[in-house]
Amino acid sequence: MDMKNILVIDGAENCEYAIFSMSEDEFKIAFPGDRQNVEFIEDLVDRMGDDGVASLFKSVWRREVKKSDVIGIHGTIFFQLYWKKKFYPTKNDQEMTPALGQR
Repeated sequence: MDMKNILVIDGAENCEYAIFSMSEDEFKIAFPGDRQNVEFIEDLVDRMGDDGVASLFKSVWRREVKKSDVIGIHGTIFFQLYWKKKFYPTKNDQEMTPALGQR
């Protein structure tokens, strides 16, 4: 089974930037857009509801990947950082909008 690595970034001051492995099917559910590799948990909850998101991530949370074992990161999920959405209008990190003064 092909697996995709996702980086999870949350709004906590002590966030550890954990990496988890998702199956292709789980990844397509979490990142449904064409070329999408960024998602915000609030948008995922809007699409799937709290129970749907909990069900999707139940097994994902058991598949943490040590950073030293990671070969590529395929997606990023932001928790409690919805204000960053303005930087990812296409939800593709290759098309990120830079902050003012960052060009």
